Amino acid sequence: MPRLRADLERQLLRKSLRALTRDRHQCTDCGRTPLAGERIHHYEQGEVVCALCRPHHRDEPAETETVMHCEHGHTVRRLRAA
Repeated sequence: MPRLRADLERQLLRKSLRALTRDRHQCTDCGRTPLAGERIHHYEQGEVVCALCRPHHRDEPAETETVMHCEHGHTVRRLRAA
């Protein structure tokens, strides 16, 4: 019984980690996930490159964007008094 519980715990952990990393950008060169506020560069070939690996590429990126915090757009907004 303890072995089944350990297998279940591992499966649940793997599933939750996949869910967390599914919507994140990952650098094609080094594999790390860029931090919030860091710039990432998109190339024509579909590569996403972090700011640290950008100097290793000769081509100009097709697009550059800033990584937003996971809660971007989910802030509480103050409404005017009625």
